[in-house]
Amino acid sequence: MIIDAHLHTSGREDADGVLRSLDEAGVDIAVLLAPFLTEPYSLADRESLRAGNRHLSRLIAGHIDRLFGFAVVNPLHAEAARDLEEAASLPGICGLKLVPTGWYPYDDCAHRVYEAAERLGLPILFHSGIFIDGRSGRFCRPSFYEAVRDHPRLRVTLAHLGWPWCDEANAVGLIDRINGVDPAESQFRFDISFGPPPVYRESVLRLAFDVLGSQQLQFGSDRFLPCPGAHIRAAIDEVAELLDRLEIAPDDRWELMSGTAARWLRLPEAAGV
Repeated sequence: MIIDAHLHTSGREDADGVLRSLDEAGVDIAVLLAPFLTEPYSLADRESLRAGNRHLSRLIAGHIDRLFGFAVVNPLHAEAARDLEEAASLPGICGLKLVPTGWYPYDDCAHRVYEAAERLGLPILFHSGIFIDGRSGRFCRPSFYEAVRDHPRLRVTLAHLGWPWCDEANAVGLIDRINGVDPAESQFRFDISFGPPPVYRESVLRLAFDVLGSQQLQFGSDRFLPCPGAHIRAAIDEVAELLDRLEIAPDDRWELMSGTAARWLRLPEAAGV
């Protein structure tokens, strides 16, 4: 089984096209993020985010066995916690995507959203690290997410291994290990979606496996729908090539491509759920 735990919607896709792309790519389950980077959707426009969450719910309707919807809210909006509650009431919405830009993960406005997510039992996928579109990444350093530990029932994933602060991301994830927490139950997970440029990827992934282990790492293509299945498959094949070079064992490959995300999503077939 392959779980793509980081797949963007644009608002222009339809369910048949999404499922066709996943089938072509060999992806069994996908985490779909509500649109916020394509017009008319914008993190600055609260109403557009609410509309994007509704679009995502309609897209997923009837396919909740394969498609898991993550709403998007902006903590800078005073109504963000309420918007999350609204989104969580929509069919198929079972998680949250947050992008720190203009706010820090330790800000009070962020904690209000965390409190709502914790109460609703929603996992969170955070952007972490540099933005490739030129926005400032100063809000997204991995150590800033230690504020999440004030909400111990939250299950979070930091995307992109926090590049270029990958060592810092490893340190954040290692804290639970140092304190004897089973890695499968760690509060923090890390996706290996696009972040480190190609020249860094092998060494970054090697360190992540050595420090964190496979049960805290998960696959995400970070592709934008609509797109051909081959585009998603290229991300899978790139990871497979890296794993070959790193001589990663089959059990650890399964964790990366499936097991870690299954536990994050609380899928009933995941070990220990």
